[in-house]
Parts: sequence; C-alpha cells; structure tokens
Amino acid sequence: MTHWFHRNPLKATAPVSFNYYGVVTGPAASKICSDLRSSRARLLELFTDVSCNPEMMKTAADSYFSLLQGFINSLDESSQESKLRYIQNFKWTDTLQGQVPSAQQDAVFELISMGFNVALWYTKYASRLAGKENVTEDEAKEVHRSLKTAAGIFKHLKEAHIPKLITPAEKGRDLEARLIEAYIIQCQAEAQEVTIARAIELKHAPGLIAALAFETANFYQKADHTLSSLEPAYSAKWRKYLLLKMCFYTAYAYCYHGQTLLASDKCGEAIRSLQEAEKLYAKAEALCKEYGETKGPGPTVRPSGHLFFRKLGSLVKNTLEKCQRENGFIYFQKVPTDAPQLELKANYGLVEPVPFAFPPASAQWTPEALAAFDLTKRPPRSP
Repeated sequence: MTHWFHRNPLKATAPVSFNYYGVVTGPAASKICSDLRSSRARLLELFTDVSCNPEMMKTAADSYFSLLQGFINSLDESSQESKLRYIQNFKWTDTLQGQVPSAQQDAVFELISMGFNVALWYTKYASRLAGKENVTEDEAKEVHRSLKTAAGIFKHLKEAHIPKLITPAEKGRDLEARLIEAYIIQCQAEAQEVTIARAIELKHAPGLIAALAFETANFYQKADHTLSSLEPAYSAKWRKYLLLKMCFYTAYAYCYHGQTLLASDKCGEAIRSLQEAEKLYAKAEALCKEYGETKGPGPTVRPSGHLFFRKLGSLVKNTLEKCQRENGFIYFQKVPTDAPQLELKANYGLVEPVPFAFPPASAQWTPEALAAFDLTKRPPRSP
C-alpha cells in the first residue's frame, strides 16, 4: 500500500525576540520571555526536521503553546483576555499566497498561525510515511492517525479561535473559512484513502470498498467546490489535485460496484459499470498530466507514474475483461446505455477529525510572574 498526496508549503514567519525592555520587571517574567523565545525557535526547527515524529512535535508544540497562553487568557480561567494579548506584533506568510506576509499585533493570531503550521506538519509527516514503497500496517495506522489529528487541529482553529481575531482574515489567506475548510476535508479524504487500501488488502466485500471510495470521491468534490471562488493564480494546482482524486476514487467506486453486480449475476450492468470506471480513470490520467503542468504551490511531480495510480488502471482493465469474457460465455446480457447510479452509503470506515485542544497555561504563569510585566513602563509608540 503506497499513496501520493499533494502538499502546499509550510507557513513562514519572522523571528520574535520577546524582549520587552522596561516592561519586564522581575526574574519570573524574564524567564517566561526567554523560554518563549527558545521554545518558539525549537518548534520552528522541528517543522523541517525529517527525524521529527509526532511525540517530539506534540512535546515541542505544548511547551510553546502553554507559555503563549499567558499572553492570551487571564490566569483565573475567566473569559477575560490577558493584559499582554496585544504587546507583540507577529508576521506570517500564507500557504498559497507566497512571500507576502500578514501581520497582526495579537497573540491569538500567533496561536492560530503556529497551530496551523503544526497541523500542516502532521499532513506532511503522513505524506512522507505513506509515500514509501512498502508501508507496514503500523505505519498505515500512523498515517491515518496523523491525518485525523491534522483535521482536528484545523477544525478547532476554525471553530474556537479564528472567530476571536480582531482583524478578520483577508480573502485567500489561510485563516479564511474557505481555505481552512478545504484543508479539513482534504485530511478526512486522505485518511479514508488509507481505510480503502486496508479494506482492499483484507479483501473486504466489494460493496463496502465501493461505498468508501464513493464517499471519498464526494469529499474531494466538496473540497474542490470550497475553493472554486478563489483566484486560479494560486488555487489552480491544488484544485487539479482535488479533481483528479475525485475522478480516481469515483473510478474505484465503479470498479468495485461492477464486482458487486457481477456477483449478483448482473453481468451487463457490471460491464457498463467497469466501462464508466475506465472512462473516469482516463479522465484522472489527463488531470494528472494537467496537474504536473500547472504552476502554483505544491510539488512538481507526475502522479500518473505513481504505483497507487497504476494499480487501479490494471485492476479496471482486468475486471472489465473478466466481465466481458463471462458475458460472452455464460450470461449474454445486454450492456445498458447509461452507467448505473451510485447511491452508495458506507456504514463503516468514515473518518472524523480527532478532537483537539491547546494545553492550559504553563505553571510558570503565576500571579507574581504576570504582575512582573508592567505595561505602564512601555516605551511610547513612534508615530
């Protein structure tokens, strides 16, 4: 079992020193600033460290986020915000919009942007693991878990934190509803690809595989629709990926649906179902070529040469030939003009995001530590 997933680049950010000369009036506050600086730098390093695993990522992310919480929430767990929320300016680029950063003087913006990158890291980790030639069962489970974790982080950001921003996200930026929704759906769809591969390996009933493939194709269609109103200049390549996966998994659904029809002695309908699979596979192949030629964020690869893609092509061809042989010898059934309607519902294997929450504030945030940040000593802003 091997997979291929499209990935947009990570977000980039400007360094943050957390130096507040004059404002920091005691060793506890000074230590918090020093730890914020080092834990942020450590987390940013791990995003591009190929030896990093989910345990290392969670430890580093929790370390930074627990310290950052003191800049966001009051210590008494009330709904009040911290007096430090607007003390620091943060700059981040976006996954689709290249090198032009967004900046906000708001610790919530930092929490969301860094959280977004953590979710992206989980998707990239899953992609790296899933792209190997021989993926073990344990590795497949890790891929599945990482994609569900990423979906859960994106969902939590969208529902619990993005609404708290004072400055709403601009159109086409990562924190805008359409983009973050597309990321959530893509993670769910890709996790279901792992479920489908496992179901095929375990030789589950073709009806279940067809239903899972159909649901997965619908996920990809929904993600593409979510991005349809964005500028093609930066969304075209991502959308080609979503469309080719939609065609690919619809072809899978027709292929396995054809096997179900053949087992029910409906050979004519089975042939028509396989013919539809063949047509959709050819369409997916054409989209693979277009994907490789489309400029935009993401890898420059030819997915049609990938093993996961070639395997379906031979499966469709062999199954169609088998149906045609059996129809010529046994059934002699007429092949319908219209393809069968796929009204398939999967009762098992559908993916839900893993619930996520940021860690509570670090134990370093005592009332004394917070009091040691004296905002009356802030130097006046230059006009």
